Amino acid sequence: MRHLYLHVPFCQRRCSYCDFSIAVRNRIPAREYVDAVLAELELVMESSPGWVNPGAMPRGSSEGNLETLYLGGGTPSLLPPDALATLLTSLLDAFRVTSLRDALEVTIEANPEDVTPENAAAWRRAGVNRVSLGAQSFDDRVLQWMHRSHDATRIGDAVRTLRAAGFDNISLDLIFALPAELRRDWGRDLDQVLALLPAHLSLYGLTVEERTPLARWISRGATSAPDDERYAEEYLYAHERLARDGYRFYEVSNAERDGHRSRHNSAYWSGRAYLGLGPAAHSFDGRVRRWNLTAWETYRRAAGAGLPAVEAEEVLTEDQRELERLYLALRTDAGLPQTACPPDRLTAWRSEEWVELQGKRVVCTPEGWLRLDALVRDLTSARRMV
Repeated sequence: MRHLYLHVPFCQRRCSYCDFSIAVRNRIPAREYVDAVLAELELVMESSPGWVNPGAMPRGSSEGNLETLYLGGGTPSLLPPDALATLLTSLLDAFRVTSLRDALEVTIEANPEDVTPENAAAWRRAGVNRVSLGAQSFDDRVLQWMHRSHDATRIGDAVRTLRAAGFDNISLDLIFALPAELRRDWGRDLDQVLALLPAHLSLYGLTVEERTPLARWISRGATSAPDDERYAEEYLYAHERLARDGYRFYEVSNAERDGHRSRHNSAYWSGRAYLGLGPAAHSFDGRVRRWNLTAWETYRRAAGAGLPAVEAEEVLTEDQRELERLYLALRTDAGLPQTACPPDRLTAWRSEEWVELQGKRVVCTPEGWLRLDALVRDLTSARRMV
């Protein structure tokens, strides 16, 4: 396992669109969280050597080293600096990482209001070298509607603070395809984010998940559901606008500048194995996918008692693995080998300008990425008929 994900579930409030596994807390139980994660890791290392066994590697061996470590949430930036430092030091020691720091990509997701000079400096000292900033919009009305706890001014302040602390690998998230009644100016938001020159951008279309404030608002007619036409227009405009400033989409929702791809997320999209720690975290060894207990308190009690934190697992069939391989390949700029596409499907897709040939690989265009699910269904159906 060269890729490690930590789920930090704590938030100070739930965003209107969020259905992630979070625990809203005024006081962050940092010590309890660190203890629980390290207890889970110890149990995994003892009981599941097929998943991870860094202790079997000689110290300093490249075979035992991590390549990426990602703290997601929730809001990992709510962890106090001393707790974060303790956690990262313990994890790096456990995985026998002896040479840091920039060879290992260490990402923390952060809210703009948590980025202070003190926190940013502490993150750097702890080994963090990439920050994913949850901006979402530069419109204060929209941020309030989303239940975000920062205003637009804080976004630029956070980027400048991070750069002053030595971070040059900064990613910003934006959400598009919002309800029309918000009158959100998508072009202005893109101009604002590009003026900050982040190394990486993640753009996500608004989706409606069950049991969220947004779903309740829509059910009672307080707001409208996302519109497919608006989604497509704003997605295609983002491709056009970002390309003018030197950004390249390397995955359906992610664009980078000067080679700053997310190495951690790229591991997911290439089907590589990864280990997840923390409540609701997922792990995958190439054949088996498993996921942890969702609720923080349930997870904490299990870890504290030395019990497995795994809630369930599934063994993927060959058909499931093949479907996943096709889907993941088409959602990135790596695409599929031309030989993987029946000639009639390839001809039809190219005539609609949904894909293009790059050498001997079939790669989705932006229009094709809008139809990704349909293309995968079409491809799998055609392959079954052969």
